[in-house]
Amino acid sequence: MSPTRPNIPVPSLMDEAGALADLIVTSLDDDKAEDTVVIDLAGRSSMADGMVITTGRSARHVVSLAEHLMERLKAGGYKDLHSEGLPTGDWVLIDAGDIIVHLFRPEIRTFYSLEKMWETAVPEESTSSRWYVGESGNA
Repeated sequence: MSPTRPNIPVPSLMDEAGALADLIVTSLDDDKAEDTVVIDLAGRSSMADGMVITTGRSARHVVSLAEHLMERLKAGGYKDLHSEGLPTGDWVLIDAGDIIVHLFRPEIRTFYSLEKMWETAVPEESTSSRWYVGESGNA
């Protein structure tokens, strides 16, 4: 971990979803993503164990974040990746299997408010040390 990395707890690195989440958060932080949140979906959704939501400063930044993340995931052995939205860069979705990543331009993220939708469905005890729901504090 770099010394400037924000304190974003991710799942235990003993499970594959935790290692994947850590790789995703590290990549996003290295590329200056903003307001990154990690949401636990285990037991509440069959689509994935977790969701990462983050913001890029512009469409170009969102596309760059997504492309770099996909390169790092592939280099880390995660080969079965699917993405949507790369041509426009407003909202890019990356399906990495156990983790779904949403990368937004600021105004698009505000409009859709995905984390608010999932927070209302998250019981208070779900914000345990296994997954983190909150902002990274990047500026």
